[in-house]
Amino acid sequence: MMNLPVKLIKNEDANSLFLERIMYTKRYMLFLDRSRCVGCELCEIACPKEAIKVIKPSEFKDLEEPPKKITASVLKDKCNFCGICSEICIFGAFKQSINGKDFVPVLESESFPKIIHEIKVDESRCPHGCRICEEACPLHLISVKFNSEGKVIKVDVDREHCPGCRICEIKCPYNAIHTRKIITGVIKINTNLCPEGCRYCVDACPIPGVLFVTDNGKIGINELFCVYCGACRKACPVNGAINLKRVSIYHERVKSGAWNKALEKLTSTLGMSKELRSKTGFKAYDSVKRLHVRR
Repeated sequence: MMNLPVKLIKNEDANSLFLERIMYTKRYMLFLDRSRCVGCELCEIACPKEAIKVIKPSEFKDLEEPPKKITASVLKDKCNFCGICSEICIFGAFKQSINGKDFVPVLESESFPKIIHEIKVDESRCPHGCRICEEACPLHLISVKFNSEGKVIKVDVDREHCPGCRICEIKCPYNAIHTRKIITGVIKINTNLCPEGCRYCVDACPIPGVLFVTDNGKIGINELFCVYCGACRKACPVNGAINLKRVSIYHERVKSGAWNKALEKLTSTLGMSKELRSKTGFKAYDSVKRLHVRR
């Protein structure tokens, strides 16, 4: 009986969701910031308990003021507070805590990897008064700080919430900022299936300019900045119109476990096999390295 929750609480509105499980000695909390949730499919696919659903505003039957856009919701009776959603969300919309402190059980047990948000900045390359990267960031995650003479002294990047679109790097003409895609993949749109005048995917995409309406009224793609989150596919009213395949996810090394199941769902079977072969290679390398150390 000691393992059963004393209380299970769910509170949500248009802006956020709180899910809390109160035990005798621990207090688990899952928080969703809907201002950061883009209504993509990553958390929904990765959740091992199928506790997360990405739904339209019209589906929030119990809320007087539902969210104004597609967003995630959590089924309180299914969630086991494993923390996979908080780590796989490349936008940082989910937060998991235990007894008031940030804590992700699957990271602690090394059954799920830490996703890498890689951004490197060399301020010595930034010219006086330059704010190109700050102005280019579509999610307003970059802040440039200057001294009294207008020299750039610090470029602060909110890495935790950066999905890795690389717009800042491409826009910077001074080679001062470097990023790496978190998710790589391929996206194609079968415009023959698109309803006339439809632009749901364009409006849903969190990165401006990735999807756009061409002069002939068709949907075009600039895949250079795509983060492969799947928000476009969730918003599309026609099944099969958007074909998105994830190939790899940039992460720290891990002891497998829950990651293999999530990876299989997030990427293609081919993507998973490549990932596992890569891990096998790392293990072989580590074994050789340890042998050399012993000598």
